[in-house]
Amino acid sequence: MATVSDSLVWELVRKNNCFLIKQFGNSNAKVQFSKEPNNLYNVHSYKYSGLANKKTVTVQPAADKEMTVVLSTTKSKKQNKPAAFTHKTVMRKEFRKMAKAIKNQVSDNYYRPDLTKPALARLSAVYRSLQVAKSGVKKKNRQ
Repeated sequence: MATVSDSLVWELVRKNNCFLIKQFGNSNAKVQFSKEPNNLYNVHSYKYSGLANKKTVTVQPAADKEMTVVLSTTKSKKQNKPAAFTHKTVMRKEFRKMAKAIKNQVSDNYYRPDLTKPALARLSAVYRSLQVAKSGVKKKNRQ
């Protein structure tokens, strides 16, 4: 199969695909979201699209493990081999070390420097969701 350009794929997928979610917000402003597997913000746009871009970044919580995050990137030369298509890195470190590792992987290697801030934002959201709430009696404020 011949490799197709990213912009052509986006033009084919832009108006209609199975991952697209269209919702009406306040007044008649239409908001479009996407449930694509490699979409960082779940926003339907060319920049974050997991279908149209050859290089994508995903930050997700690991299955069945506490405080573990998986960073997965796609290999642009393995587009026709689904088994070897993604490169997954499991991180079990503290938050600052994970953030530094993601920054090094995404921007410092010239992979997708435009996705550095969204990847770090996704990391902080995932890390916050993995933290367990402290149990016990809440202290009363004495003011």
